[in-house]
Order: sequence, then C-alpha cells, then structure tokens
Amino acid sequence: MRTLLWAIVVLLLAGVAAGQVTIAAAPPASLERGYSQAYNLDFDAAQQEFSTWQKQHPDDPLGPASEAAGLLFSELNRLGVLESQFFVKDSEFTGRPKLNPDPAVKKRFAAALQRAEQRAQQALGKDQKDTAALFAMALVYGLRADYAQLIEKRNLASLSYTKDGSAWAQKLLAVAPDYYDAYLATGFSKYVIGSLSAPMRWLLHFGGFSGDKGEGIRDLQLTAEHGHLLAPFARLLLAIAYLRQNDAGKARQLLMGLRDEFPDNPLFSRELARLDQAAAGK
Repeated sequence: MRTLLWAIVVLLLAGVAAGQVTIAAAPPASLERGYSQAYNLDFDAAQQEFSTWQKQHPDDPLGPASEAAGLLFSELNRLGVLESQFFVKDSEFTGRPKLNPDPAVKKRFAAALQRAEQRAQQALGKDQKDTAALFAMALVYGLRADYAQLIEKRNLASLSYTKDGSAWAQKLLAVAPDYYDAYLATGFSKYVIGSLSAPMRWLLHFGGFSGDKGEGIRDLQLTAEHGHLLAPFARLLLAIAYLRQNDAGKARQLLMGLRDEFPDNPLFSRELARLDQAAAGK
C-alpha cells in the first residue's frame, strides 16, 4: 500500500470521458500570476492576487480554490514535504518525521475550499458544463486529498476525496478535452497505478482505477507543455517520475528549466545539487 501515496501527490485522479467538445479558455492572467508567485515561494504576493480576484469576482469559484491551493503549497513548503527525496523512495516518505500542521492555516484552508465548492455548485446549477466550476470542484477534492495524505497521513480519507475529484475531472474533460491542467491528474494516476504490482492493480480495478506508465507520462507531458496553472507542478512531477526510473538526464533538464523560471525557489537548485552529488558518487 505504500506506493499508493503517489496517487495522492497529484491534485486529483481523473479519466477522459467522451462528450460534447468545447474550447477551454485560458485562466485569468491575475490567477496565473498568483500561481507563478506561489511557485516562486512568494506566498504573500500570491494570496494578494487571489484575494483581489475574489473581491472583483465574488461568484468565481476559482478564486477561493486558488487561495486554498496557495495555502496548501505554503504549508507543504514549510513542512519540507516538497523535497524529492521523500518521493523517489517509498521508504523515505513513510519514514519522514511526524508533521505539525499550523491550525490557523488549516482553518483558512478548509474555509476557502468550502467557499469554492459552494460557488462552483451555484455556477453548475446554471450551467452543468461551466469549465471553471468543474475545474474548481476537481481542485477542491484534490486539495482535500493532498492535505489528508501528505500532512495528516489519513490514507483512507484521501482516497475517498480522490475518487470524488476523479468524478468531477471526468466531467470537465468530457466537455473540454483541451483543458490541459486536468491531464496532470490523468497522467500521474495512470503512471502510479501502472507502477503497482499486478495484485494491487487488480484490487484497484474494482474501485474503478486503471493505469499505464507510458500513457501517464504522455498525459503529464501534455500538462507540462500546454497547461497553465499546473504546468510547473507537472514538470516537477515528471522530474520525480524520471528519477524513479533512474533517468537523471531528463530530470535534470526539467529541473534546470524550473530553476530558471522560478529563481527565488531554492528547491530546484537543491534538487540539481543532489543530482550532482549522486553523479559524483558513482
């Protein structure tokens, strides 16, 4: 069961469903700036962007969903969960020290998710194919899954949230298959499930999960190359996936790009330094 933790690292699990095709609009520039600032570890500036957007667009569910994403990312960064050594080997993740989440951040996180879900449900009551609302719902449950697993270590709860997120992501990709941020979820879920042992894949099949490592990598590449809000996260996950496959060259290329794009985030430089140390030790 330890390798299942990878299924929670992603924001949600999803599958592509058939349906009417619409063109997915790019997210607002201010939200993109907020996510970029969060990737650069400027969480105060990111939250300012998200707060301003919510004041200007009080009915948009992506505002509070993005606020929650920024809060989670800041907490994961504070707790050191984003370091790749926790993920390349399952034993490193399961053996990490007990975490001490900030109760004030947890309260804000839960409140933001509740607002996002309420606004999304209101929007979907008017238009069941509202892509922003569908994406917000997928984020809501994906973020809940991440917090439950990565911070609270509640595996069963996280899997339940993930399954709900999967259903919302399927609806999103049914109406907007070019919503490339959602392919991060499909890609990593396929990769993770495809990496499990045959008996474990058989058990998960009865829960509606299936996977293929090759297809997973291709979906992650779609997000990394064409996504918006989650493209940098997809590149980080791809780098970790390559490290798990002992392909340091591809991992290095992605980490160098992230380091150059987000120079104020020392994570990427540290990961490159680890690669250098590993190469020197051979």
